[in-house]
Amino acid sequence: MGKPSFYSITAAVLLLFFIGIFAEDDKAQTDFPERVKLSLREVGHTLLLAHGDSVSLVMPVVKKEDMLFELSFQRSLAIEPDSLISLMESAFKRSGLPEVYRVEVLQCSNREVVYSYGMEHNTENSIIPCRGRFLPENCYTIQLRFLNQKTPFLSTKMIILLLGGIALLLTGFLFFRSRVSPTPVSLDTEAKIIGSFYFYPEQNKLVQQATEIPLSNKECELLALFVASPNHIITREELTKKVWEDNGVIVGRSLDTYISKLRKKLKADENIKITNVHGVGYRLEVQ
Repeated sequence: MGKPSFYSITAAVLLLFFIGIFAEDDKAQTDFPERVKLSLREVGHTLLLAHGDSVSLVMPVVKKEDMLFELSFQRSLAIEPDSLISLMESAFKRSGLPEVYRVEVLQCSNREVVYSYGMEHNTENSIIPCRGRFLPENCYTIQLRFLNQKTPFLSTKMIILLLGGIALLLTGFLFFRSRVSPTPVSLDTEAKIIGSFYFYPEQNKLVQQATEIPLSNKECELLALFVASPNHIITREELTKKVWEDNGVIVGRSLDTYISKLRKKLKADENIKITNVHGVGYRLEVQ
């Protein structure tokens, strides 16, 4: 059984990520009504305490429609609009509820709206009339309608999951790239291919399957001459002149010594040989 490819692992990670996204979104939608009810009960409890009532009950919060909820009380109370606005906003922020909603205060007897206001993302666009005017003690029902159809798509957990998925994909990409393309690429020179080797004359090195083989300056100069004319005889005189004599140095057996060193470094590939043409010179044979 072969190793999984980078693409198959990427597909698996993306699948898990979207499963997590949809599971988180589904959980948020399922949990949404309960968070609204808890927040409204907190608002109702605080309103009663502000009215000096620590005995009567906040009645069960009723979900009337998908985004419509009602808060009612066991007894009559007076309501200060500023306090209601502040309590609603604070409770909703703590519960992560939508910021766009409309609140109406209804009289229990005839269901007439005696006070209402609307909140927007931008506070300046919110409509909040009659601030500072008290609603006298009476039986009231507070009706809340969220104007957004969904809770915010990206919760904190979902953002963490997204970042984790991106980090995992990046790690996987770097790992597979290092496995598939281990040969370093120079930005200022192109590699010359010799069999299974990559020869970097500007960097004095050979590379074979991610293994770097350093070359001395003379080895590099000799190999560059051979690579320029593969499978052709290069005379001893030409090699000696270009590598040694042009630099003002002539050493008798240096050519043979460096040829021997190059042979050892190239022996890992049986398709590459530096052969001696007796009495003439050397030839780089590449099959």
